[in-house]
Amino acid sequence: MNWIILIIAGLFEVAFASCLGKAKESSGNTMYFWYAGFVISLTISMLLLLKATQTLPIGTAYAVWTGIGAVGTVLMGIFIFKEPAHFWRIFFLITLIGSIIGLKSVSAS
Repeated sequence: MNWIILIIAGLFEVAFASCLGKAKESSGNTMYFWYAGFVISLTISMLLLLKATQTLPIGTAYAVWTGIGAVGTVLMGIFIFKEPAHFWRIFFLITLIGSIIGLKSVSAS
C-alpha cells in the first residue's frame, strides 16, 4: 500500500512542478491560481511522502519519489510545454525509469 501512496506522492510532485510552469506563462489572477495549485500539490506530495516513508526505506522512497517527479515533469514539459524531445533526452529518461524500477525491485519493503 505504501508503494501506491509513494507513486501518488510522485504524481503530485509532477503537479506542483507543472503548476510552476503554468504560473510562469500566466499573469494576473490566473498566475495566483497556478501558485495556489503549486502550494496545494506540494503540501499533498510531502504529506504522502511522509506517510510512505513510515514503512519504506527513506533512501529508496526519496529516490523513487524524485524519479517519478523527474520523469513526469520531463514528459509534461515535452507534451504540454512543447520542450524538445531529442534522442539523448529520451535515452536518459528511459535510464531513469529503469533505475526507478530497479530500486523498487531490490527494496526490502
